[in-house]
Amino acid sequence: MSNKVLMKGNEAIAEASIRAGLEGYFGYPITPQNEFTAYMSDHMPRRGRAFVQAESEVAAINMVYGASATGARVMTSSSSPGVALMQEGFSYMCGAEVPAVVVNIMRGGPGLGNIGPSQGDYNQATRGGGNGDYRFIVYAPSTVQEAVDLTYEAFDVSDRYRNPVLILGDGALGQMAEPVVLPEDREPGRKEDEGWELTGPKDRDPRAVMSLRLAEGGLKKHNWDLAEKFERIAENETRYELTGEDYDTLVVSFGTAARVAKSSLRAVKEKGEKVELFRPITVSPFPYKQLAEAASKAKKVLVAEMNLGQMLFDVKVAVEGRVPVEFIGSPGGESFTPEEIEEKILSMK
Repeated sequence: MSNKVLMKGNEAIAEASIRAGLEGYFGYPITPQNEFTAYMSDHMPRRGRAFVQAESEVAAINMVYGASATGARVMTSSSSPGVALMQEGFSYMCGAEVPAVVVNIMRGGPGLGNIGPSQGDYNQATRGGGNGDYRFIVYAPSTVQEAVDLTYEAFDVSDRYRNPVLILGDGALGQMAEPVVLPEDREPGRKEDEGWELTGPKDRDPRAVMSLRLAEGGLKKHNWDLAEKFERIAENETRYELTGEDYDTLVVSFGTAARVAKSSLRAVKEKGEKVELFRPITVSPFPYKQLAEAASKAKKVLVAEMNLGQMLFDVKVAVEGRVPVEFIGSPGGESFTPEEIEEKILSMK
């Protein structure tokens, strides 16, 4: 008997989080991720875990910050305008080296925009929208199954580096239903006491979790330490997909856009074109070295994104002008059709 179940993306990611040992969810509903918060409100209390619908996204992320500082495995989810409100909390958490998982089911922007699927938050996610030098680890799944698998793993990665991890989906991924195999159900909780959690000072020296460092040279050293940590993350955690080795044209795309691009590639190959897809799975850290190597075998590169060209900058950094890089974008909460990408590839001759 198959162990696959049909689940909507939002609900599947939520269930994967619970199975990863989630102890506390703090969130505020917003379309197109409302099913996420609704699922948590139902299933977390049933399993004896904490669910809090905060009064705002700002409150939610600060609840995540506080709960994580006590050693609990916690998360939040939202969509673009809500995630924008959380940026101050992200900066504090990265500065204080507090782990947590955040899910952003992107919608069209800027501002309130619309509720269509978009990739307009790429820069915000990969560069950090808050103050200071900090970086998130950002996964960009393209299927519901991949979102489940990456979310389940994200909690361990976040704990390993004491750095927040962001799952960067979009309205299409959150709303579509696909067959998924759910991971095993773990015991709730994060880990053994690692020596930094605020679990009470009985029989030991007090600890502090904070992002404020006023001592001369203290913040400078801390920022260099954070940068060194992100280099280790890039070395160990960078992920990508390359669909084949024989190509003249390399299409670079992520998330839902990459999924559409795969349909385009099948049609283009039937017309005799040699084309493959490079898909960053971690858009932060971005797979610069891997893309540079892949692009060195191509005659031309096409970047396809559901925005005005935000990942395009990273692709150009990786390619370093060695081959032409063209772009097709679809901003405003709308996806491509496979035919649009197919037409663009064929026009690049």
